Amino acid sequence: MTRAVLSLGANLGDRAGTLRAALAALAQDGPVTSSGLYETPPWGPVEQPPYLNAVAVVHADRDARGWLARAHELEQAAGRTREVRWGARTLDVDVVTVSGDDGAAELSDDPDLTLPHPRAHERAFVLVPWLAADADAELPGHGRVGDLLAALDPADVGAVVPWSG
Repeated sequence: MTRAVLSLGANLGDRAGTLRAALAALAQDGPVTSSGLYETPPWGPVEQPPYLNAVAVVHADRDARGWLARAHELEQAAGRTREVRWGARTLDVDVVTVSGDDGAAELSDDPDLTLPHPRAHERAFVLVPWLAADADAELPGHGRVGDLLAALDPADVGAVVPWSG
């Protein structure tokens, strides 16, 4: 059994419906604790609509590669295409961190699956929902998520707003 933290985002089509469907699919794998939905400005160099984001903390019998495969399955089910890096998407699922039953984090510097996610500590759209889902969250190698949020630009953190749609 492993514990994975997954960051989900969507900014095309029925954003909320897509995220809710992905979270429901994850719940079929095992226990899930998820944040609410948060609207966030787009990130990256490509002009695009705002995102809805969420974080899921999932427990299931998968290793890190299994979680990456599951993320790709969810994206494919949502009709994701990979045409433009950091471009608009129907669903993006990132594996942020994976840990075993003993709590030890899996570490990887493989370009296909870097763990923990190499930029999660800089992204309010990951950290805000993660802290909502797990008040005691820690990002391996970086520290407590609450402390990481406190170190970010307050404007970036303030731009991540709960969405009630």
